[in-house]
Amino acid sequence: MANLKQLAQSLGLSITTVSRALDGYADVSATTRERVREAADKVGYRPNASARRLRKQRAELVAVTLPSDPGHIGPPHFLDMLSGCAEHLAAAGLNLVIAPVPRGESELDICRRFVDGRRVDAMLLVRTKRKDERVEFLQSRGIPFVTNGRTESLAPHPYIDGDGFAGFRAATLRFHAAGHRRIGHIAGPQEYYFAHDRCRGWRAAMEECGLATDLCAEGAPLEQGGYLAALELLRQPSRPTALVCATDEMAIGALRALREVDGGNQISIVGHDDLPMGAFTSPPLSTMRMTGEHLGASFASLLLRAIAGETAEELQELHAIEFVDRDSHRRPLRAA
Repeated sequence: MANLKQLAQSLGLSITTVSRALDGYADVSATTRERVREAADKVGYRPNASARRLRKQRAELVAVTLPSDPGHIGPPHFLDMLSGCAEHLAAAGLNLVIAPVPRGESELDICRRFVDGRRVDAMLLVRTKRKDERVEFLQSRGIPFVTNGRTESLAPHPYIDGDGFAGFRAATLRFHAAGHRRIGHIAGPQEYYFAHDRCRGWRAAMEECGLATDLCAEGAPLEQGGYLAALELLRQPSRPTALVCATDEMAIGALRALREVDGGNQISIVGHDDLPMGAFTSPPLSTMRMTGEHLGASFASLLLRAIAGETAEELQELHAIEFVDRDSHRRPLRAA
């Protein structure tokens, strides 16, 4: 295999010209770039990746931190999204790295380590908080990033999110149209934007219908959190006849609580996320999900556009929410 000097000699070009041609610099003509690439392929020459990164001042990496707290990532669709994102980033010469957060550290610590060590070109953030210190940090450093979810940041930033407010408002209004008047909400932790947005949607619908908003219980975004929150609502003097749950995992926990009380099989329930396990609960869980196909490719596209310098306002996608109807939302309504 030839080295760079030998390749340059064989082409009658300087080492600098050959190096810049292989790196795709525009100051080398397209004809010369193609000639150099063909010659490199013929002799099996491959540029040294580390040296190439130093020359271009790029790490060629995009990092996503993986929260250690259980329930903060929906594994099936999250991993599918990451796989699609990684595939499309690779086609652009970037590698996606997953960085689990070690015990005792925060996601912000990991962001600082990557950014201050110049180890990444961009970052992907998941499960955003309303006031998200990771977003504020990356904005202060001028590092390109995209979030899976919105925040309440005063400065705009790129994101892809589902319209949880509209989805949960529509789900609540649908229960109202079916005759329900005591519609409860099992909410996720309100510091997270997704949970707050979905709770706002439920509350808005209840107020539109002139209904009380006291049937709301907050819990961890896990089966256990949903179970405990459902028990809290079921102990109320006037318990709900329908439940709108922030996540499918919480809804699955709530289904167990319903099995433990008299008349629980008459309480309707709906979740959000369309996790595969929901189709196998008893009854099969009705749910909601964000519309849009190939979300991994969409995240990759936004990341590449952010790296290229497009403004944040151009890199924001809000997707509609659609229902996935099974059986749990239409259980027989017991007369009050």
